[in-house]
Amino acid sequence: MTDATNNLLVDRYGRSIDYVRLSVTDRCDFRCVYCMAEDMTFAPKPSVLTLEELEEVAATFVGLGVGKIRISGGEPLVRNNILSLLERLGDMPTLNELALTTNGSQLLRLASPIRSAGVNSINISLDSLNPRKFRALTRHGNLEQVIAGIDSAVAQGFDRLRINAVILKGRNDDEVLDLVGFAYQRGIDIAFIEEMPLGLIDEHDRALSFCASEELQSLVRSHYTLESLGDPGGSAGPARYFQLSGSSTRVGFISPHSHNFCHLCNRVRVTAEGRMLLCLGNEHSVDLRAVLRAPDRSSDQLRQAIVDAMALKPERHYFDLEAEPDIVRFMSVTGG
Repeated sequence: MTDATNNLLVDRYGRSIDYVRLSVTDRCDFRCVYCMAEDMTFAPKPSVLTLEELEEVAATFVGLGVGKIRISGGEPLVRNNILSLLERLGDMPTLNELALTTNGSQLLRLASPIRSAGVNSINISLDSLNPRKFRALTRHGNLEQVIAGIDSAVAQGFDRLRINAVILKGRNDDEVLDLVGFAYQRGIDIAFIEEMPLGLIDEHDRALSFCASEELQSLVRSHYTLESLGDPGGSAGPARYFQLSGSSTRVGFISPHSHNFCHLCNRVRVTAEGRMLLCLGNEHSVDLRAVLRAPDRSSDQLRQAIVDAMALKPERHYFDLEAEPDIVRFMSVTGG
């Protein structure tokens, strides 16, 4: 198990980095309206890190004290031979948690081998239980297929399963209680996430569709008893969790706008092209691919590049729904 006292990744503000979100692809079989454009240009395959490079990056982070890695995308399960990478990461003896974020489209087929590979927990995007609305929000998704995948994952007995739902006013805000009920019936968690202004989109007006966490929490409280589990941070990540009374289900609220949680940040992201992002809402980054592919490269150079990058991590992000987004990369490029 990783010992947090041996963590060598500490930024200028005293935050210990023990969690990495590692994107394996920017491609996806959906085109969710808040995540990407309908007509996307994806990274050329030679620019994307190989599975061996992704494994080396992960192993280097673990050697520096990181205890949790979340595999993301795009949709990570459309990456060729993804199971082989998951198996190698799952075999790392000092990695405490191997997690995955997915749209659920491939889970019916892959839930069992993913569990066998060593994945402990999965976050699954589900923004609507109405087939027509689900199709409109994802542009390509099949709701029946995703629900079958979720139920397959439930049957595999993962340590944690969580539904992620982005609520847009006038689109799916009438389904909040239905989504909580869906999670409650299956004994899994659900988190409601405020939409993040990443990438230029023209499908909807983010300011008009924004739903604050307080509004959603009030709605859930009108039908359920919520018991606070404390502030975000640590293994809970940025979600502020509440236990549904009499249930194992937790309801979380992730509030990058209304409740900035940057002072608790314990993570960095690595894009599929090897760009190490120090903050979701800023462009501070280091090109790890350049280090990995340098002719005279060494494992020590990769390790040092990651350690040195801690000096670049900003104190916080600033999101403004009324302005053009400062961050033009889409969420699918950012890495979940």
